[in-house]
Amino acid sequence: MVNRIGKYVSPYKLLLPLCFGVFIAADDMTVVVTLLPDMMADLRVGISELDRASWSITGYLIGFTATMPLMGRVSDRAGYRRAFLIAIGIFTLGSALVALSPKIPGWLYDGQPELGWMIVMRVVQATGGGALIPIAITATGELVDDRHRAIAYGLIGASAEAGGVFGPIWGGGITHWLSWEWAFWLNIPLTVIVSVWIMRNPVGKRHSVRIDFRAAIVFAAVLSLLTIGLVRIGEPDILMLISLASTAGLIGLLILMNSKSDDALFPQNLFSLPTFNYANITHFLIGAVLIIGMVTVPLMAAAVFGKSPLEGGMQLLRMTIAVGIGALIGGVVTQRIGARIPVLFGLLLTGTGFFLMSEWSIYISDPVLTVHLTITGLGLGFLVSPIAEIALLRVKDHQRGAASALITVSRMVGMTAGLAAMTALGTVQFQELVAEVPAFSLDPEVQKQITDTATAAGMDVFTRFYQYAAGISALAMIPAWLMTRTAYLTR
Repeated sequence: MVNRIGKYVSPYKLLLPLCFGVFIAADDMTVVVTLLPDMMADLRVGISELDRASWSITGYLIGFTATMPLMGRVSDRAGYRRAFLIAIGIFTLGSALVALSPKIPGWLYDGQPELGWMIVMRVVQATGGGALIPIAITATGELVDDRHRAIAYGLIGASAEAGGVFGPIWGGGITHWLSWEWAFWLNIPLTVIVSVWIMRNPVGKRHSVRIDFRAAIVFAAVLSLLTIGLVRIGEPDILMLISLASTAGLIGLLILMNSKSDDALFPQNLFSLPTFNYANITHFLIGAVLIIGMVTVPLMAAAVFGKSPLEGGMQLLRMTIAVGIGALIGGVVTQRIGARIPVLFGLLLTGTGFFLMSEWSIYISDPVLTVHLTITGLGLGFLVSPIAEIALLRVKDHQRGAASALITVSRMVGMTAGLAAMTALGTVQFQELVAEVPAFSLDPEVQKQITDTATAAGMDVFTRFYQYAAGISALAMIPAWLMTRTAYLTR
């Protein structure tokens, strides 16, 4: 690519600020995993209220996902650079508000710190962070030619995956040396660097498309109500029924609004592409698998193995490195031989890795632990490039932003649904396993038995999740095979 003074600039160099922005936003998706104990203490949330506290992660996922279709269309209309700057600005503001959230009740009504304020500010932060991934994918389509695009998608994907799994490590370090608020304060200088850096990039193509804000609001409501319903799946009640019924009604409304719009938030012709539909189904299932790995590995390290937040984050680092390596290798392989082998091989590796993790006991240690996490991470990384490549195979230029947003939304909805179901089922299963166990005993031997029983129950719950992840990975092979078969037949 040639810049304004006629000098050639590598498109990969232009992707660097986009990759950095994506990394920061994805990092904040999971940084709360290791910050949560300290945050709960400051916000006066008891350990028995973990289901409430988990909304600090779930809320971010909802905001992260809800904004993607909207900002995908903004990118189509305003150009990727302007859209990126808007998104990073919202993310920066949200980061500051999250750090200040314990003080907000005192400033407004002389109240005590409340979890609700922090969750709201996490949603604000996420509305900016979630936009960065589809914007980066759109920019990749403009900056990189067809022959090298698979590797570029791999770079964007590797940045997102690496950020997501690096988050717990970052959070663990912050809680070790500073306070949890600094995880968000330190975002500000980083986002300023990214904002200045991206100004060296071209503005990007602009298209005359209308932005359907009403549909965006309805879509956000669908995500919120669906999540509320799924959170109650372990203990069904009237709230779950109302939430899921309302979700179904709003989905019908969204389909109706979409069909009557000339510039729909979800362009209808995209769903006439079989490859695009199969790619979305595959990405949804991968999202559910990914969230299981990202959340449970550091939590299990703390709850079962008695590790510190930093040690738990370092345990996840084995998967982090493997995901990044897998994404880059997957991009190169996809570029050379096509998408079918990389995507099926990636799912096979992922399923195998989670199956091996489901056989863990409280005595698991290295090198076995590292090998299993590496296999899982490599598999997840391998999937990034081939799915993006096929999903955008026949998408028109003026809809590339919307398509990029939708394919990312599919994975995020999978992550949101997976986290909600995991939280609900995990809580119920753990309570069933310890139902007959007393809460506390003054007898040291009895107390040790209680602790051992609780640890074994926790281990059982975590290994069940890994079994679920292995099964979902196997299930994802069906739409993945159909996706690659359809792409092959239509070339």
